Amino acid sequence: MSAVTSGPRFSHVDDATAMRASLSLLLPDLTFVSSHGSVEDLLTAMPEADVVILDLHLANTGQPDASQGTTAIRRIVEAGYRVCVYSQEERRFVLAACLAAGATGVVSKAASLAEAEAAFRAVAADEPVIPPDITGLIEVLVRRRSITVLTPRQREVLAHRARGLTYAEMSRSMYLSESTLRGYWMELAQLVSQYLRETSPGDIEHALGLRPGDLLDLWPGRGSTSC
Repeated sequence: MSAVTSGPRFSHVDDATAMRASLSLLLPDLTFVSSHGSVEDLLTAMPEADVVILDLHLANTGQPDASQGTTAIRRIVEAGYRVCVYSQEERRFVLAACLAAGATGVVSKAASLAEAEAAFRAVAADEPVIPPDITGLIEVLVRRRSITVLTPRQREVLAHRARGLTYAEMSRSMYLSESTLRGYWMELAQLVSQYLRETSPGDIEHALGLRPGDLLDLWPGRGSTSC
């Protein structure tokens, strides 16, 4: 009989062989059920995983037509998996487009292993993971009244998070427990993710004062296959 796996199961998609071989060794407390060099390989195998940890940039000389970017995210989400983007990408509009494409979380490869593991576990629990650069972008959209559904308390939490404050620092300044603040952030993150998935790039461009078409090639469903 095969052993019963408890806890969330992860699959890893990265075109770098060294990354695929090392991540499970670096995070031994996570259960990895498979690793793949491309989304196409993942979707052929259809492993029994709860979360796919996905690099954004997968096309290379060996697989020039591999799906990547928001196209890759959408294909994996449509197959029934949660996606956590794990990438060196730092452009905030690209990262926002990942959430718009359906990714539950985004974490930088520059993050510590502890931070990465926490993010992967959060995504497995269906908790959105939003990087600081996107938090700052969302705060601008809130100030310009493009996002109007937030409560005053959620706006305050967003402003503090956008400035990089920890839950402990926020707790001291807002006189609320860290668990309460995490609850506010969770509700806020879910609203932000929904907003990005439902709002057109044109509306976001208008709210941010960008030129029409600046986000067109980045946003999912607009003909772009890469980030």
